[in-house]
Amino acid sequence: MINQNRLKIFSLQENLKQGLALVGHVSGKNVNLPILNNILIKAEQGKIKLIATNLEIGVISTVRGKIEREGLFTVSSKIISDCINLLPNKKIGLKQKENFLLVDCENFQAKIKGQSAEEFPLIPEIDRKNYFSANPEEVKKAISQVIFAAAASETRLELSGVLLVFSENNLTIAATDSYRLAEKKIKIKSNNKEEKEEKEEKRIIVPAKTLHELLRILSVTLDDGIEEKNSEIQFYISENQILFIYGSTELVSRLIEGQYPDYQQIIPVASKTKISIDRQELIRAVKIASLFSKAGINDVNLDFLEGKNQVIISSVSGQTGENITKLEAGVLGNDNSIVVNYRYLLEGLSNIEKEIIKIEVIDSNTPCIIKPEQDEGYLYIIMPIKQ
Repeated sequence: MINQNRLKIFSLQENLKQGLALVGHVSGKNVNLPILNNILIKAEQGKIKLIATNLEIGVISTVRGKIEREGLFTVSSKIISDCINLLPNKKIGLKQKENFLLVDCENFQAKIKGQSAEEFPLIPEIDRKNYFSANPEEVKKAISQVIFAAAASETRLELSGVLLVFSENNLTIAATDSYRLAEKKIKIKSNNKEEKEEKEEKRIIVPAKTLHELLRILSVTLDDGIEEKNSEIQFYISENQILFIYGSTELVSRLIEGQYPDYQQIIPVASKTKISIDRQELIRAVKIASLFSKAGINDVNLDFLEGKNQVIISSVSGQTGENITKLEAGVLGNDNSIVVNYRYLLEGLSNIEKEIIKIEVIDSNTPCIIKPEQDEGYLYIIMPIKQ
């Protein structure tokens, strides 16, 4: 049993600053349960852990340092973070004395009022026997390319989350708000030690907020080059929780219960017109057209002319006027046209990295597909605005 009044640790400012940056975002202004605004500092078994939770998400960061006395104590996330960030990159001592955390660094001393760890919620423990793993850069990119299509409202809870489908070698990430859909497939590894018949695919719905937090953690660590380059991200799944582990950081989240819509049935399997076009030119043309689209409808017209190898982007508004832009493009198949929401179109285009994109259209009443010219496992679909 840890003596709760004896916490005493030493760590470098950069280690504490990094750890607090990773966990601090989860603790917020919680009026009903003030302890959730705190970070739990836990020193035991040779490890210093910084822990934060909002009851839906929990983040644990293990920082390097020396433990003189084991213990655990909670202090305000904002005050400890602001305080540590302002200190020089030297050795910092953190010592608990009654209801205060004493911070000591060279000529600087502070006493931060804290709270006993007894009321701090437990982070759920997840079985770590079986897991999937993947390249963190690929996971970060895949989530970024998909998450924007999740529904902003929680009216249909499952649509406010992101679908993750794990099979032995592939992870499919998909999101839809029923007006558009984004899907990305990446390679993963499975460390499943179960019998072969148990290795069926796992389908889970992860709250978009959790994946935004994961993106933030990956950005902090990857952009600063903190973790080893070979380090993989690991996914552990239980019945109603998911655990992500990357380097010295763990993120635990509840899952959304419910059935994700069978979106495969709305993906067109054939097309009457195939277009290849420069992505940046199309973005510019759509942004110009957006100035003349009808307020609240956000409509832009796309006309595909096979004989002329042209795409015509246009919009008309009684209030602002009208606009037409003609772009060169490769057009195969029938002449065709579709009206779409320019915001949805721009979001899809900005999440494709390749400069030449393909658009596939059946007619003005059917969803159109947008994807990179070379197949990279990415697919974006927009429902048309019906005239």
